[in-house]
Amino acid sequence: MKPSIRPRRVRALVSVLAAAAAVAGTALLVPGSAQAASTLGAQAAQSGRYFGTAVAAGKLGDSTYSTILDREFNMITPENEMKWDTTEPSRGSFNFGPADQIVNHALAHGQRMRGHTLVWHNQLPGWVSGISDANTLRSVMDNHITTEMTHFKGKIYAWDVVNEAFADGSTQHRSSVFQNVLGNGFIEEAFRTARAADPNAKLCYNDYNIENWSDAKTQGVYAMVKDFKSRGVPIDCVGFQSHFGSGGPPASFQTTLSNFAALGVDVQLTELDIAQAPSTAYSNTVKACVNVARCAGITVWGIRDSDSWRTGENPLLFDANGNKKAAYSAVLSALAGGVPYGGGGTSTPTPTPTPTPTPPGSGGCSVKYTIASQWTGGFGANITVTNLGDPVSSWTLTWSFGAGQQVTQAWNATVTQSGSNVTARNVDYNGSIPANGSTSFGFNGSWNGSNPAPSNFALNGTACTTA
Repeated sequence: MKPSIRPRRVRALVSVLAAAAAVAGTALLVPGSAQAASTLGAQAAQSGRYFGTAVAAGKLGDSTYSTILDREFNMITPENEMKWDTTEPSRGSFNFGPADQIVNHALAHGQRMRGHTLVWHNQLPGWVSGISDANTLRSVMDNHITTEMTHFKGKIYAWDVVNEAFADGSTQHRSSVFQNVLGNGFIEEAFRTARAADPNAKLCYNDYNIENWSDAKTQGVYAMVKDFKSRGVPIDCVGFQSHFGSGGPPASFQTTLSNFAALGVDVQLTELDIAQAPSTAYSNTVKACVNVARCAGITVWGIRDSDSWRTGENPLLFDANGNKKAAYSAVLSALAGGVPYGGGGTSTPTPTPTPTPTPPGSGGCSVKYTIASQWTGGFGANITVTNLGDPVSSWTLTWSFGAGQQVTQAWNATVTQSGSNVTARNVDYNGSIPANGSTSFGFNGSWNGSNPAPSNFALNGTACTTA
């Protein structure tokens, strides 16, 4: 289904939000969406999602191409323009011109951007693949991530930080210069570097052939994401490329999406195309996404069949002349079903009353606070709360910082701060803590001078001891 060396491709994502809201990553839920929309992006937006496409800068001058792009899609992914061989062809010499062309088009048309991709073993300049010293490669990788993300800071909704790092048919990483020289830790380092470079962009791991739940490769990626979330490694989303044969997605696809979402990440279909574009296969794929609350959106890998990397397979929603195919109507209909998007703290659902948290009872609570990583001016922390009393169905943890630290980004909790006082509340999937049970969340923060542990932890108003 996928060649060993992937041809150059484009990914484009567009948003119906105004450019400022789009950059902030805000998803829009339109109330009263009983009337079906007439375009893919507008229909997806009615449930708070996006529908995007991969885009090549060189085709923006094609009026048929750009007309369909701006009418139908509200998210754009550059096919090749943000990849390493284009952006840093020689060490320290960066070229963002082609990518800027796509980003500027998106901003001018109220579309959002997915950044693709920062660390990938393909389309890598020879000067990178020839590095054999770990310190040199680490410095090069971190500088590339930081420089590219800084250039586009505030303009990218989500980044594919690491792409295709797992071997086919295996739970292990594939051989690459990053794996071979830096070892298993290169993915974590890439994500931590990315978070420091742009704390407001969603950070995704992206791969192919991870759609079938029982496959070894799927299980390997799942284990990595679960480990990252448990240790506070900043990962916000998983991209499922979704290059399918004519039969469409595996029967377990929705299960796979649901299981990843349950880890506390958004899931995205990032490069969808289906051989011969059968309507039923496309419909089933879209339904698998919209039936999962944390499936944020769908990107097809090109606009017209003539734009596809899968020559002769006619896998997209528009034919070579730009006409809608039968699968287009099937997708439009499928987008109207499912459940609203509700992930990552970026949706705007209808407000519901906040339940009054139940105190944990006389048994109290215990908090374990750990600094996972620290760098100049910033740090990442993990908090594990153990409920030593009665079960609670929702929770609020409060604490105080003593040295002016500020929370800048959180995961597995919604965190607000007023002066030195911090309040963390559960998100929709981790509100219950049984007696003697625990829950964990993490955050990134800023510090200056010193970074002592916080004090005065309290769970639902009851003071906690510290472990």
